[in-house]
Amino acid sequence: MTVTGSTLVITAAAPSDTAHGHARGTAPATPAPAPAPARDRGRGRAPGPYRRLFALPGTRGFTAGNLIARLPMGMFGVSAVMMIAGQRGSYALAGAVTATGLAATAVVAPLTARLIDRHGQARIAVPATLIAVLGSLSLVLCVRTGAPAWTLFASYAATATTPNIGGMSRARWTHLLRDSPAAHHTAMSFEQAADELCFMLGPVLAAFLCGMAFPEAGTLAGAALLLTGMLVFTSCRATQPPVAAAPRQGSPLRALSPLLPLFLVTGVVFGSMEVASIAYLDFQGLGAASGLVLALQAAGSCAAGLLYGTVRARSLKACVCALAVLMTLPWAAAATGSVPALACALILAGMATAPTMVTAMSQVHARTPQGRLNEGMTLAVTATLAGIAVGSASAGSVVEGAGPVAAYAVPTAAALIALVIALTGRSIRRPSDRSRVVRTAAAHDPR
Repeated sequence: MTVTGSTLVITAAAPSDTAHGHARGTAPATPAPAPAPARDRGRGRAPGPYRRLFALPGTRGFTAGNLIARLPMGMFGVSAVMMIAGQRGSYALAGAVTATGLAATAVVAPLTARLIDRHGQARIAVPATLIAVLGSLSLVLCVRTGAPAWTLFASYAATATTPNIGGMSRARWTHLLRDSPAAHHTAMSFEQAADELCFMLGPVLAAFLCGMAFPEAGTLAGAALLLTGMLVFTSCRATQPPVAAAPRQGSPLRALSPLLPLFLVTGVVFGSMEVASIAYLDFQGLGAASGLVLALQAAGSCAAGLLYGTVRARSLKACVCALAVLMTLPWAAAATGSVPALACALILAGMATAPTMVTAMSQVHARTPQGRLNEGMTLAVTATLAGIAVGSASAGSVVEGAGPVAAYAVPTAAALIALVIALTGRSIRRPSDRSRVVRTAAAHDPR
C-alpha cells in the first residue's frame, strides 16, 4: 500500500468492488481486458480504446439494443407534433400535449428508475416499455378517430413510463468497468456520442416518415423501434448489473443537489440554442434547411464525444469553462448575418457539450448512493430536460420581443451561469481533488 499525494494506491491480486453505485459481494469478477488481435500484436500496435471496450463479452449485444431503443427518443416529440398538427390543425394543441408528456416524464421517470434499481433492469424495463408503447398506440388511435382532446393528453402522458435506456446502458458499463477508470471514461464518452447521434438522426427520420408516408408513421415506427430495442437490450442478461443486496441508504436527490442546478442550466443552453437557430434560419428564409444546420451542432458534439473518450478526462470546471467560451460564437456569428459562419460556430459550440456532459455524468456516478445509480442518472436527465423546456420558452420570448439574433444571448448567458455554478460550487470538483482509492492488478488498464 503506497500513498502518493492525495491518492491511495492499493495493489491486490484480485480487484474488489468500488464504493460508488455497485453491488457488493454479489457481482461477478470484472471481465479481463481482451487480448490484442494478432494483427495488432504483429504490427506492434495496441488496439484502440473503443476496440478494447467492445471486445468485452456481451457489450456488443446490449449496445445494439441500446442504440435501437434510443433512436426513438429523438423521434417521439417531432412525430407527435407533426401528427397532431396535421390531423387537428393546431400547433398549440400539439405543443400542449408534448409539454404534458414532458411534465409527466419528470415525475414518473425517477420512480421507474428506482424500481429498476430495486428489482433489476429486465424485470421492470420491459413492462414499463409496453405501457409506453400502448400509450403511443392510443395516441395514434385517438388522433386518427377524432377523439376528445383530453384523450390525447392522457395517452401521451402514459409514454412517461419509457425507461431511461441511456441510464441503464451507462449502469451496465459502470458495473463491467468498475475497476478500470480509463475504460469507464471511454464508455461514458461513447454513450454521450450515441445520445447526440440519436437526437440528430431521430428528428430527421421522424420528419421524413410523417411527411413522406402518413402523419402517424413516425409515432408507429418509434414505438416499434423502442419495443424491439428494449427486448434486445434486456435479453443480454450476463451484463445486467445485479440488484444490490445491501440496504439502500442515502438519497440520490440529496447527494446530487450540488450538480442538478448545473444540469438544469446546461439544459437551458441546449433548448435555447435550438429555438434561436430555428428562428434565425427562418428569418433568413432558410427554414427548410434548419434541420441540417442544427445537425451540425449535434455532429460536432458527437465527434467531440468520441475523441474525448480517447484522452484523459478533464475537470468539470475546465469543461464548463470551454462551454462558456464557445457558446459565445453562435451569437457573434449570427450578428454578422452569415449563415456559413453560423454553421461553423454551431459545430465549434457543439464540440464543448459532449465533454461537459460526460464529465458531469461521471460525477453523478461517483456521488450516487450504492444501488441507486439508475435513479441518480435519471434525476440528472430530468433536470436537463427541464432546462431544455425553460430554454426553449425563454428563447422564444426573446425572439418575439427582440429578434432572433438577440435570442442567442440566452444560451450564452446560461453557459456563463453554468460556469459560475462550477467555479463557486465547493462540491463540484474532479475526482483527483479528493483522496481516492485506485486499484491496480496484474491486468491493469493499458492506457
